[in-house]
Amino acid sequence: MTSEPKAPSALSAPPPQIGPFAQLIFGSRWLQVPLYVGLIVAQAVYVLLFLKELWHLVAHSFDASEQQIMLVVLGLIDVVMISNLLVMVIVGGYETFVSRLNLSGHPDEPEWLSHVNASVLKIKLAMAIIGISSISLLRTFIEAGNLGTTRSNFTETGVMWQVLIHLTFIISAVGIAWVDRISESGQRKAGHG
Repeated sequence: MTSEPKAPSALSAPPPQIGPFAQLIFGSRWLQVPLYVGLIVAQAVYVLLFLKELWHLVAHSFDASEQQIMLVVLGLIDVVMISNLLVMVIVGGYETFVSRLNLSGHPDEPEWLSHVNASVLKIKLAMAIIGISSISLLRTFIEAGNLGTTRSNFTETGVMWQVLIHLTFIISAVGIAWVDRISESGQRKAGHG
């Protein structure tokens, strides 16, 4: 009984040879690794900030008013949202621009990582920035109730500018999503044509 020779699979095929200049250009993506490590350090700083603010909340909760507690809690939420943004940039950016993480099948693999690309990452980042801006704006509105008193850190003009900047973030995110949708439909039409 003779066995038929197996056809070479696409997975076992050697990678195509590329020239030294192309290797240099392609290899330059590894220069981003220190940037992602720096973001991991920034993440650690945010963890320390969160723990400091949480300790401050617990230690002074009996001396603080409900409004002061609410402002500290909003600050904690703000730190968590910025931390989530850092995770998206670190994990999604590394996976998209540097190298695969090979997390397929890992029980803790983020659901969004399986379909992340530069467009998805841009939209997720824009939505996270809007969320962060919303928390900041909510804190401003709570504190702005003290306008005209010595306790307020905000002027009416400052609050107006913060609202305008927040609206700019929203308009920018809608614009990014709209351009991405147009680009996707154009690619689909080109694929069917």
